[in-house]
Amino acid sequence: MTLAIHGGTPVRQTPYPDWPQFGVEEENALLRSLHQGQWWRMQGRENLDFEQAFAQLHGGHSAFAVSNGTVALEIALQAAGIGPGDEVIVPAFTFISTSMACQRIGATAIAVDVLADTLCIDPAAVLASIGPRTRAIIAVHMAGHLCDMHSLARIADQHRLVIIQDAAHAHGARGLGDTGIGEYGSLACFSFQNFKLMTAGEGGLVLCPNEELREKVFLYGNVGRPLGDRSYQHTVVGTNARLSEFSAAVLSAQLGRLEQQTRVRQHNAHLLGETLVRQGLVTPQVRTADAHTHPYYMFLFTLDDLPGQPQLDRNQVVDCLVAEGIPAFRAYQALYRIPSYWQAPAPTRQNLEQCIAACPVSERMAQRGIWIHHRALLGTEQDTLDIAAAIAKVHQHLVGAQ
Repeated sequence: MTLAIHGGTPVRQTPYPDWPQFGVEEENALLRSLHQGQWWRMQGRENLDFEQAFAQLHGGHSAFAVSNGTVALEIALQAAGIGPGDEVIVPAFTFISTSMACQRIGATAIAVDVLADTLCIDPAAVLASIGPRTRAIIAVHMAGHLCDMHSLARIADQHRLVIIQDAAHAHGARGLGDTGIGEYGSLACFSFQNFKLMTAGEGGLVLCPNEELREKVFLYGNVGRPLGDRSYQHTVVGTNARLSEFSAAVLSAQLGRLEQQTRVRQHNAHLLGETLVRQGLVTPQVRTADAHTHPYYMFLFTLDDLPGQPQLDRNQVVDCLVAEGIPAFRAYQALYRIPSYWQAPAPTRQNLEQCIAACPVSERMAQRGIWIHHRALLGTEQDTLDIAAAIAKVHQHLVGAQ
């Protein structure tokens, strides 16, 4: 068979399920928020109801919905007492918001490598990178797989560091022992951007472990103004991160879909992972006991370099998979290879060469990693197996052409 990119018949001629998914639930929610007559979160009920339901599902004390996931990280860092001159250890393999949020509040991000199996931050690398100005660790739950939170907590306790969870990929995820994200005692930040497992186009949320931190998060996201203030008392330098009532209403409906969609994605991801391992052409993200519930924000794998065969061009493979009807994407760049990482406040005890040498897994993922959009895991088992068939077809033809 000829590759679709060269005019052949694609593996998938039927589109995968659309994303985002919506229906009468979202329509009714928007009408409900419209007719309540109060479209601002300080007077309506939609944000409050969504925050309560989301916190309950994740085992958190409370939550504060905000305009996007990036500002959620900024606010969480400020509420945790992180500021100018502080260093925050972050994984090198993550979206730029993880480090940029630190820079936006005057802190410095220190990128460290991730584990080769889960692709989450490596606790040993965290421990080796702690310096006199280190104040926090951002634990990114990569592709929805929870980090080794127990090891990170031991390190944080020993060195008096704050942990902030970047859970932008991890809606509904649960960790070792069926532990909810909100049960780890730290702030956790979520995104509701259009690609995410729940979405209102944009949006974010900070999950809080106690009332004290929730009040601080509220202040920093409400232009520094306490709840109920009538005399314009702005007690901290915050920002306006409030989410509209319309977005909160849509997210309430999206939350109602999350658990069922997670069950489908987990089933199909397990099938896909087993099939790909048998093929031996790529290495999927490993699911360990730390991921009791893995919601699979994307399906992440690495192109293998097989003995005696030429190394395939990752970007060419992605283009070929897209032509075959598979929603494939290149994985993230390593943070330290992005120009803004080195803009002030930039690391002074790292340089590019040191980062490259210290982060072999992140380097490999940036060069060889591929995402499959999670909507492709919401179909049938045969839909899922088509992903593996397309990978095998592309691999066979590209190897044969070299």
